Amino acid sequence: MPTFDICFSPELLPLFNLQGRVAVVVDILRATSSIVTALAQGVTHMVPFSELEACRALSVEGYLTAAERDGRQAEGVDLGNSPFGYLDGVVPVHGRAVAITTTNGTRALHLSADADDIVVGAFLNIGAVADYLRKQGKDVVVVCAGWKGNFCLEDTLFGGALAARLQAEFNTTDSDATLAALDLWQAAQPDAASYLLKSSHVRRLNHLEAHKDMEFCMRQDEYHLVPVFREGKIAPLV
Repeated sequence: MPTFDICFSPELLPLFNLQGRVAVVVDILRATSSIVTALAQGVTHMVPFSELEACRALSVEGYLTAAERDGRQAEGVDLGNSPFGYLDGVVPVHGRAVAITTTNGTRALHLSADADDIVVGAFLNIGAVADYLRKQGKDVVVVCAGWKGNFCLEDTLFGGALAARLQAEFNTTDSDATLAALDLWQAAQPDAASYLLKSSHVRRLNHLEAHKDMEFCMRQDEYHLVPVFREGKIAPLV
């Protein structure tokens, strides 16, 4: 039976051997939720960057640019880090490619490079991710993007929710991290959005008047697609 583990922060990744495993990178608020939404709205692919200038530079190749630092849209780019940027129609995105950089999520993607496969996870596509992992049958590590290297509640809740869906097919009992995440998920149900009101990152978003982002990002199974990060690009699995 394949194993299921959770890395609470990218800073802990040196303790994990990702070779032979599938890494599920998650940044619920908001990078991976925005990536899933973007691809569901017809964005062809996305190129994640750790550095802002490298992201901006891709605009000369016809890319839309999306960038966030400390929760706010960076200067000189087309989009921020809200899923509604891909939904409100202000910037037409269908058929376009997007270069993206965020405070936490894009960094976590690059730091997971040793994994056999890198999947972008969110509550918005949690069922599709679970189905994909069942088919792969490999050991899984959920890589929580966290906040500037620190533990965050919402990413860990996702890890617990995903583990709950996979308990029949994966060994979720040998990892204390997974057991803790499962307990948190059980405590958060049936209203995870309300539970997250105590989260420090949710308080940051509310300060930025982005409460609707949190509510949207906590929706489950809104989209049935699995974005994978391969050869420097994020695209839906065909």
